[in-house]
Amino acid sequence: MNKTLKLDEELQGVRTVAIAGHIRPDGDAVGSCVGLYQYLKQNYPHLEVTVYLEEIPKAYGMIRGTEEICHDFSGEKQHDLFFCLDCADEKRLGPAAKIEERAKRTICIDHHISNGGFADVNCIYPDASSTSEIVFGLLDEERISPEAAEALYMGIVHDTGVFRHSCTAPETLEAAAKLMRKGICSNRIINETYYDKTYYQNQILGRALLESILLLDGKIIFSAVRQKEMTFYGVKPSDLDGIVQVLMGTTGVEAAIFLYETAPQEFKVSMRSKEHIDVSKIASYFGGGGHIRAAGCNMQGSVYDVVNNITYHMERQLCQGADA
Repeated sequence: MNKTLKLDEELQGVRTVAIAGHIRPDGDAVGSCVGLYQYLKQNYPHLEVTVYLEEIPKAYGMIRGTEEICHDFSGEKQHDLFFCLDCADEKRLGPAAKIEERAKRTICIDHHISNGGFADVNCIYPDASSTSEIVFGLLDEERISPEAAEALYMGIVHDTGVFRHSCTAPETLEAAAKLMRKGICSNRIINETYYDKTYYQNQILGRALLESILLLDGKIIFSAVRQKEMTFYGVKPSDLDGIVQVLMGTTGVEAAIFLYETAPQEFKVSMRSKEHIDVSKIASYFGGGGHIRAAGCNMQGSVYDVVNNITYHMERQLCQGADA
């Protein structure tokens, strides 16, 4: 499935390039896409490169190149090469899937364990901390500009939880150090894109924490936000980023579940775990995917239907081991 990607070879005879990531793009999706975009634009000036992503969180706007992201997926253009980044499934491309279908050749670069490899060339490394780290490893370090470096650094920061998650390896820190040596303002990237929250983001976080519930003798914590609450506080789905990780910080908790309502009786589910639960298996069972310690899916039913179905699988793994 995996192939050592030689960028110069893949770009031979190419004139137009499209880059896209998953729906509701997070820091790694944006960072890897914009980082690759900056690298190609600056080192292959003959290429016409376009990044296609849905609306991104405003905080990411400090990363140079994000202002050039195209949010219009309605064109009929056929690109010579399509890069699919940080996306484990073609369905997760959302509207960008049509651009992928028309492309003459496709390359997938990803780190999700659930990715079965759907492109012409697949560069999938589940042990990597982030797609941004993989992209960094595929590029010529000497030719990485500060603009590309800051985007890739943001991606690594977000998917490692500022280097706190178990996916952080020595190679991850080495990659981050090399990117920092490009002259980027690393502390500003961390503060403004990861930690800083608006007043309303903090309000909805407070409500989610206040209404959280412990299950299975305190081993599982969950919270839910409904559409009416999002409307009341004036927040969007992107404003809910990070809530599941805060829940995960509860002492004694082995796993956290956070869900928000996307339509009546429909929820986007995010799961995190520490040591004994493989949430990627649970997400895959319900049609989603992700990583062993961080995964998600979409589910239908009431809040309690969704939580009961998920905790059933979590309890099995806690009782029988992660191979249940």
